[in-house]
Amino acid sequence: MSTYDDSDFRDRLKRGTEAKSAILEKFRQALDPDSPAAIEKRRQREVLAAARAERAAKREATRQEQERERARQAELEAAAAAEAARIAAEEAARRAAEEAEFEAARKVEDAELDAALKADQKAARDARYAARKAAKKRRRRGL
Repeated sequence: MSTYDDSDFRDRLKRGTEAKSAILEKFRQALDPDSPAAIEKRRQREVLAAARAERAAKREATRQEQERERARQAELEAAAAAEAARIAAEEAARRAAEEAEFEAARKVEDAELDAALKADQKAARDARYAARKAAKKRRRRGL
């Protein structure tokens, strides 16, 4: 419950004017750059700004370190990939040489077998021809 106020109209106006003046004075003090409250607020803002800048610098340093680490890792991976490619190329070249050597040896062997087969076929043909000639001679002699 509110208390009963039996003051007159002038008292109320006076209190309202005093309240407005107090608010206005408080506002003026807030705007005054040399007031202790403004100086304290400014100091706090500067401390916060400095801390913020320090954190940003640390983040940037960490980011640059991570970037350098990623670059180093990429370089190592590239070197490993190049080494693996070199080894794979050497292995492929070795296999190709072995296959070429094997193919050459197989061709030589096939040629030798083909020559031997042709020589056997010629010998068999010559034997048949000679047998036919001998049989013809026997028939002519009457044997």
